Amino acid sequence: MKLHIIIHEYFESPGAIEKWANDQHHEISYTRLDEGDTLPTKCSDFDFLIILGGPQSPATTRDECVHFDSQKEQALIKAAIDAGKLVLGVCLGAQLMGEALGARFEHSPHREMGVFDISLTADAADDPIFSQFPKQFPVGHWHGDMPGLTVDAKVLAKSAGCPRQIIRYAPNAYAFQCHFEFTRESIEAMLQCCAQDLDAESDYIQGADIIKQHDYAVINKYLFDFLNQFQQVYQSKK
Repeated sequence: MKLHIIIHEYFESPGAIEKWANDQHHEISYTRLDEGDTLPTKCSDFDFLIILGGPQSPATTRDECVHFDSQKEQALIKAAIDAGKLVLGVCLGAQLMGEALGARFEHSPHREMGVFDISLTADAADDPIFSQFPKQFPVGHWHGDMPGLTVDAKVLAKSAGCPRQIIRYAPNAYAFQCHFEFTRESIEAMLQCCAQDLDAESDYIQGADIIKQHDYAVINKYLFDFLNQFQQVYQSKK
């Protein structure tokens, strides 16, 4: 399977997604927007599109961030979903997915940074993947916004600080506002580049020392379980 990963900033890396893809012997290509790469022009170049996070929002303009073109990314995401490709949006990528499908992103009730539990919703019981997950489990967080909801969207998980943590927009399109992909290495990069995000006092923002202590391998296991089952969607169409 051919994966294409869109990276907005070097410090928001694929993390454990990359490990899974390498372990599965998938072919990986990248668009590193912060290094001047351009987006793919053809969905036929990949089977699985992954859009990572970043400090931008879907409303960020080219004047505010010269290497980020929200509309072009949304067009690629929409084309990939319509073409039946597997599509996963993470954090900013999740918000861009909602926008691509006509749902405006919103501010989350609370900014969340650290590791907190998410809880599955009633709709998760009917989901082919998350119906097999525990009703509550820990994931990473680093956000202030959340994706919008289309008419057909299903919210599969929420947290105490944010009501939209996992959304299924289509059988081949999932959005994670939360972060399953964080590793000890990637969280170090986040802490080095985004430490100012932790300055506010909140029950939903952990300190750097606490964030470093979490066992990200446990969170990554849930990611691998999801990706293993999600790729069956691709395999079932072959």
